[in-house]
Amino acid sequence: MAAGGGSSALQLPCVFSPKSRQYLALCAQDGRLRIWNTDSKTLHQEYVPSAHLSATCTCITWGPCRTLKEGPQRKKRKSEAKQVEERADLLAMGTAAGTVLIYSTAKGALHCTLDGGHSGGVNCVQWHPEDSLLYSGSDDGNIVEWDLQTGKTKSKWKADRAAVTSLCVSPDGKLLLSAGQVIKMWDLETKKVYRKFTGHSTAVTTLCFATMRPPDSNGLYFLSGAAHDRLLSVWQVRADGNDKNSVVSFTLTDEPQHIDVVASNSKEEAVRLAVVCKDGQLHLFEHFLNGPCKKPLSPWCSVQMSDTNPCPQPIPLLAAALGAETRSMQLAYGNYLQPVMEKVEMESFERHVCLTRDIKTTLSLSMETTVSKVKTPVVNNKSKVLVPGLPGHQAPVKGTYLGSEKRKMDTAAKEMTIAQRLGEIDLSSASAAKGAQKEAPSLQTDNYAVLLVQGLESGDASILNKVFQTRKDTVIKKTVARLPLPAVLPLVEALTQRLQGHPFSAVLIVRWLKAVLMHHTSYLASLPDLVSQLGMLYHMIESRVKVFHKLTKLHGKLYLLTTQVARNDSSNMASDVDHTAKLVYEEESSDEEAPDDEGLAGNDSDNWEEEEEEAEAEEAMEDEIIELDDDDDDEPRTGSKENGEEDMEHENESEEE
Repeated sequence: MAAGGGSSALQLPCVFSPKSRQYLALCAQDGRLRIWNTDSKTLHQEYVPSAHLSATCTCITWGPCRTLKEGPQRKKRKSEAKQVEERADLLAMGTAAGTVLIYSTAKGALHCTLDGGHSGGVNCVQWHPEDSLLYSGSDDGNIVEWDLQTGKTKSKWKADRAAVTSLCVSPDGKLLLSAGQVIKMWDLETKKVYRKFTGHSTAVTTLCFATMRPPDSNGLYFLSGAAHDRLLSVWQVRADGNDKNSVVSFTLTDEPQHIDVVASNSKEEAVRLAVVCKDGQLHLFEHFLNGPCKKPLSPWCSVQMSDTNPCPQPIPLLAAALGAETRSMQLAYGNYLQPVMEKVEMESFERHVCLTRDIKTTLSLSMETTVSKVKTPVVNNKSKVLVPGLPGHQAPVKGTYLGSEKRKMDTAAKEMTIAQRLGEIDLSSASAAKGAQKEAPSLQTDNYAVLLVQGLESGDASILNKVFQTRKDTVIKKTVARLPLPAVLPLVEALTQRLQGHPFSAVLIVRWLKAVLMHHTSYLASLPDLVSQLGMLYHMIESRVKVFHKLTKLHGKLYLLTTQVARNDSSNMASDVDHTAKLVYEEESSDEEAPDDEGLAGNDSDNWEEEEEEAEAEEAMEDEIIELDDDDDDEPRTGSKENGEEDMEHENESEEE
């Protein structure tokens, strides 16, 4: 089985040898294969593949136990012969370059290399229990059957559209399980699909058979675990074909990394299961597989390890192997470079067990230099060193100098006094500071993820502020996407602290928080104590949302006021217009129409009857006055005529003159 580290983001292969559990094979971060002896707790062998950094090991599996053909030795007893038969000496390693390496622990060297079968990286390797056959699944979606006697491909077929992520061969060697987008069961004789099983939304990383019964008896069961899934599903292969859904599920605290199963031979025998999760905890299950069970089953015991410090820190479990007895098991915990192996007897019946260990005292490991075939490469100034990690992050490498140069440096250092050395150190530091001020190099896009990780690990506020000041959404998304998973939670905590500051800085921080939720929501949802860790951010967002409702009301009122003020200003501008007429046109009105107009205007009053009577009285009075005026005007009219005649006569006289 392939297993990853407890707290590390990388999934590193780690597996115990079958039956005897005498050896532990694992590949560390440096790409080297290390085989540890669990009895003596020492490093048994170490192997460095060629170009191990570019073609890292992706999966490891032990071959079936067989008798070793060694040189002429003395005759051994029957008990010793049985021990020899149970030994497993071959290891199959899949690489990211698409090749499969067969390593022999008996020789301490590479047995053979299987190449030319895959065009993508190998994700899983499984041995056939009887024949000298090997099966491998790759990113190209193909399954290759290798013949170890010839070292060539025996058969090859397309298994899935996506990558083949897991394989498992049945105990009788007749069936093969493969997992890509869909779990398929193949008949190895005809290379045709026997059954299909669907139920996982992510890549299936674990497949193993739980029973040794034939599929025709409805007694064949197998397990499946997927990435970012905290459930182990159990599937039943039924004769009638009604096996679309899983029959049993086991609950975990995180996705499974290493699984060891003791299969059952009958219904009366329970299946024993030890699962090491990605968070470093171990869960133990015992269940009788005799049909479907609707309720998810919880482990009968969960094991966690911690150190003996006053503030205890958890120790991740790497792998676990169940022993012949029900309560015994073999554990591997600590670091991949120097793991600690221990046999444990689970005597307590508590649901949760915490084992405290002092790692400093238990790490007194001695490496057998006679067996190890490791050559340290010579690094010069001209050579380039490739270091795995994030792009743009390079570890400092010290080159080896010649002996003459070392001697010259030693003699020069001996001749200088301490005061001169201190003076040179001060001058060099001052010049470096001046040069840094002059250059002031700008941050590159490729280095943002590295700078962000460095700032989060060191807690340097200046580095974090420089990274958080970026305004380009594409740069922010790429940086968050390249971020390793262990740095996601510290990033969220740093963003939460800066959200409580000035609103202008919070505008930039919200972009980072949005990118984190877009890329790493599935990882955050898989954390068991997420509520306590993100409680501050949740309460702060909730308080801001409550204030937002009030702010919207205030914004609406202010908007009304501003619109009214704008309208008043526009009306004042309209009143300033000159209202003097450029041209006036008047119609001529006769005197006769004037009384009518006045009468029409008077009709609007309420006392129109009284006004009519007064008007009639006034007309009568005017008639009487007119008659009197006519009588009086007769005389003046004759006088006027005379005067007129006289005037005309005077005018005629003047004209004659």
